[in-house]
Amino acid sequence: MNSPATPAAAARTAATRTAAPETAAATEAAMAEILELDAEVLEAYLSELTTWLGELSDREPVRIVDLGSGTGTGAIALARRFPRAGVSAVDVSPQMLHRLSAKASGLGLADRVRGVQADLDQGWPDLGVSDLVWAAAALHHLADPGRVLSHVFDALRPGGLLAVTEMDFFPRFLPEDAGVGRPGLEARLHDALKGAPAPGWTDHLVRAGFTPEAERPFVIDLPAPLPGATARYAQACLRKLRSHLDGQLPADDLAALDAVTDDEGPHSVLRRGDLTVRTTRTTWVGRRP
Repeated sequence: MNSPATPAAAARTAATRTAAPETAAATEAAMAEILELDAEVLEAYLSELTTWLGELSDREPVRIVDLGSGTGTGAIALARRFPRAGVSAVDVSPQMLHRLSAKASGLGLADRVRGVQADLDQGWPDLGVSDLVWAAAALHHLADPGRVLSHVFDALRPGGLLAVTEMDFFPRFLPEDAGVGRPGLEARLHDALKGAPAPGWTDHLVRAGFTPEAERPFVIDLPAPLPGATARYAQACLRKLRSHLDGQLPADDLAALDAVTDDEGPHSVLRRGDLTVRTTRTTWVGRRP
């Protein structure tokens, strides 16, 4: 998201190049957990998004590329939606691609989903000609997204589609009064982390030669009760937020956040029945003329 959001290959690269090996490994493992839980909890959203892309396509895609694939949230969803398609999942991390391969094998998709290790900031891999390219929370992390979009344009067949997705804001899970600390805890967390808004991609697509096809926000609002994976998803996401917040929130808010992300405490998200999932993700679609 990929944002402590769904992860992009370049973002992970920047984070890990300067970290100690054990820190980099722990960061990547935490991100992989968020990605895999995101795919499980937001399965209905992914199904809706991939169905919509099928409706926009001029024919069923048989060659698909997932840029910044991580553990395969998009690649797996696309392979399920388009049963004739082969999917090339591109990521800089061999660990992420290993997880993707194991997941694809477990789902019986190993013959249709392949990992391609590549750093898109360094060059474009040999992927052949594609019908559909998917980039979720990935392009805005690249040093030169315009260059990569030009490569995508060249790699698509005429009539092929590029789908770029961004998370408009990090998921929210807690009620206004979380039962610990002052009400409004989660709103203050998000306010503390606000940066520049996620970029719109229409102008970038036009500059790369694409014809803008559609722009669609997907509002995700999943009420309680939710599957058990939601609690682990909330814990992993809130812990990711917590890692960015030292010095940005008062001590009482940090203590409350620690309480709701604890494994055993009475206020832990793992013990709550009032969690929801609220977020919005926007997808821009361009077509190669």
